[in-house]
Order: sequence, then C-alpha cells, then structure tokens
Amino acid sequence: EVLAELLNALAMFAVVLWIVVEAVERFSSPEPVNGSSVFLVATLGLLINIAVAWTLSRDQKSINTRAALLHVMGDLLGSVAAITAGIVIYFGGPVIVDPILSIFVSALILHSSWGVVKTSVHLLLDGVPDNIPYQEVGSTLEAIPGVYAVHDLHIWDMTANEAALSSHIVLERMDEWPQVLEKAREVLEKKYGISHITLQPEPVEEMKKRFMCIGE
Repeated sequence: EVLAELLNALAMFAVVLWIVVEAVERFSSPEPVNGSSVFLVATLGLLINIAVAWTLSRDQKSINTRAALLHVMGDLLGSVAAITAGIVIYFGGPVIVDPILSIFVSALILHSSWGVVKTSVHLLLDGVPDNIPYQEVGSTLEAIPGVYAVHDLHIWDMTANEAALSSHIVLERMDEWPQVLEKAREVLEKKYGISHITLQPEPVEEMKKRFMCIGE
C-alpha cells in the first residue's frame, strides 16, 4: 500500500515534467488552438473528474485511495486550465495562455505530489508519528503503578492512520504484570490512539544486575 502511494507520486512527477516540456515547446512554437473544441472536451473531462474525486474523497483512510485521488485532482486541475484557455482563445485572447496555465497547474500538482512522497517515505522508514509525543509516551508508561522503568521504546507508523508500539517494561513485581499490561494498553489506545502494542515485561532485579555488570 505504501509502495503504491510512493510510485503514484513519482509517476505524477513524470507527468509534471512531460507537461512542462510540452509547455516550453509551445512557448517557442505556438500552435493554433480551436477554443470551442478545447472548452467542450475539457468540460466533459471536468464533470467526470469531479464525480470520481467525490467518490474517492469519501475514503481517506487508505493511502492508495489518497494516491489515486492525487491523480484525479491533477486531471481535474488540467481540465480547469483547459477550460480557461479555451474561453480565452475563443474570445480572441493569446494562444500562449495555454502553456502558461499548463505550467501553473504543473506547479500545483508538484506541490501535492511532494506531500505524498514525504508521507510515504516516512512510513517506509518507520518514522515516529508526527501526532504522537515520543518522550511523553515513555513518561506515561513509567507513571503506571508497578512500573519501575521503560526502555527500548519504539513507536512507528504502520499506515497513515495506524501506529504501532513496542517496549520493554521493567516491573517492581512480576506478579503485577497482568494489571500493568491491561492499564498500559488502555492508556496507549485512549490517549494516543495506539492499538498495535507489543510489551515485554522484565523484573527489576534483572535490570539492576545489568547495571552492576556495566559498572564492573
């Protein structure tokens, strides 16, 4: 799913490059444009793209859907630019308005595509979610009664809407682990929205032994 989002965004970069190259060529060698035909075809494309964009926008949880929506929005902006160019040319405006609007639309698509690339790369690199304060999560776990310390805490995005967490929990008493585990899961899900949780209990004596060995 994440790879599909990244490939979609990179494909949009290729589309933008192609549009800009074509626009630059039309600056140097303008071609005659039938304004009325451009307007009619672009209007039909705009209506279709609006319907598809509305359908896709109802599902924002899947990053594949968001990537597909990016393509549709690019087509939609292209249709708007073509309609504008068709109207201007039909009423006697300069033909050069077509490549100018093409470059403007390309800039908008490039901006949106870059945001998708950043999100997908962040997911592929198992980055800490932007909306979850890493240090605060560790402090919250350590504040649970019966917890002596927390170490090897890892938080990462599984998808754009799901985060995962793993950590070692050092306990003052091992027989309190069921209660500590239940409380930890509850607070992590309610306060931070983390439902994919893996916690490993450790007795405090084991941690103290490790520190003694390091000191020696």
